[in-house]
Amino acid sequence: MAKQSITNKSKTQKLSSPSKSYWWLFYVLFSLPFIHSFVNKDNTPNLTGIVISNKKPELNKENWFSGYYQKQMDDYNNDHWAWKEFLVRWNNQFYYALFNEIRVNGFVVVKDNYVISKSYILSAYGDDFIGEEKIKEKCRKAKVVQDSLKKRGIDLVFLLIPGKGRFCEEKIPEKYKHPIKNTNYDVYLKYIKEYGINYLDLQAWFLNTLKQKEKQHLLFAKFAHHWTNYAECLAVDTIVKYLEKLRNKPFPHIVWDNVEISDTPRSRDADILKSMNLAINPPFNEKYSYPDYGFEVDSSLQKQKVLVIGDSYWYGPVYMGVQRYLFGDAQFWYYYNKVVPSPKQGEKVEVWQLDLKESIESNDVILLAYSDGNLPTFGNSFIEEAYLLYTNPSEFNRYWQNKQQIQYFARQVRETPEYLKKATLFSEENKISLDSAILYFSHQLKSNSQFVQELSF
Repeated sequence: MAKQSITNKSKTQKLSSPSKSYWWLFYVLFSLPFIHSFVNKDNTPNLTGIVISNKKPELNKENWFSGYYQKQMDDYNNDHWAWKEFLVRWNNQFYYALFNEIRVNGFVVVKDNYVISKSYILSAYGDDFIGEEKIKEKCRKAKVVQDSLKKRGIDLVFLLIPGKGRFCEEKIPEKYKHPIKNTNYDVYLKYIKEYGINYLDLQAWFLNTLKQKEKQHLLFAKFAHHWTNYAECLAVDTIVKYLEKLRNKPFPHIVWDNVEISDTPRSRDADILKSMNLAINPPFNEKYSYPDYGFEVDSSLQKQKVLVIGDSYWYGPVYMGVQRYLFGDAQFWYYYNKVVPSPKQGEKVEVWQLDLKESIESNDVILLAYSDGNLPTFGNSFIEEAYLLYTNPSEFNRYWQNKQQIQYFARQVRETPEYLKKATLFSEENKISLDSAILYFSHQLKSNSQFVQELSF
């Protein structure tokens, strides 16, 4: 009996030995991220489009007993966890490979793996139509602004930029398609013509002419949100020629002798791919065209300053040097908010910080450049504010002072990661735009000091 007992004990020990080894290995693997965090001082993930808390909260008596330090430290540690980038990328890769889904807010994958902003698909079929009366009223006010500026020797121009949704309509799945009643683009064209507003319709040109004529060159790339660099060059050339005719004055020109064909994208021709944050980039399977462009600069020409107010489509021409070399060193007002380049070196400047009248009237042309997906917010209140400026200056001054106060707090929200995170979550939970959420938080910050403390938790 004793001998049997000893044998059983020995077997039990042998059987339990692999189990112990297994748990030891588990503890080591579980500890690796923490070890990695201590060894590496900088664990900031290299991810695009994700708000990261880069500043550790200050540890002091007030922050500790209020609970602020603990909450902010949790957010900081979550953002700087050693394997955050690795797991985010592979999680995104899993959804993209198995379900053809991308983890980029507002973007979808359609036929042939083309990536398109959902808002541009909705725009193509009129699902974002804001109503004829709103468009008519905006065009009426724009005509008043155009006439007021013309008296001062300044031209107002509407530039209608093609969106990827309408241009790549054959790539859109059937579930998005339906008979079209009205689109913002079509109704804008109707009232632009009725009121006699200066305009250049690049969308019609791209759809009716270039789509057939330029088949050998890509105008919209698979993994890009915007038009290609080649398309930008064509557009800039056409815009300059239009402005020369409108102003009856010569402009410098963009020129190129040859076009290089590449298998890999440059410039912004795969800008959405970065935001997809994948572990392995998919194949491009496209040919990209890159003109070897330059600018004809004639020192004898009088500079024509062209202020551009528009969406992200115009950033391509800005990077090319259009504002500097062709548009007389004039500014670009991104969504009628950020001023590019900043008039104060090393400091971010926004439009609300400027003297609007003086800033407008220092230019020769005001170009409103918007793609069809952004036509619901065409001009971003510039038209309404300029209308008030030239029809009721005293009322405008009161309005502008109030706007400056609100925008001061809006800037705080955008530039404070913890606030911006809360605003982003608020916009998603309430199904509103991020700008609307930021505006809501700005009003709360302005009118309710207690809200600052609430926002921090």
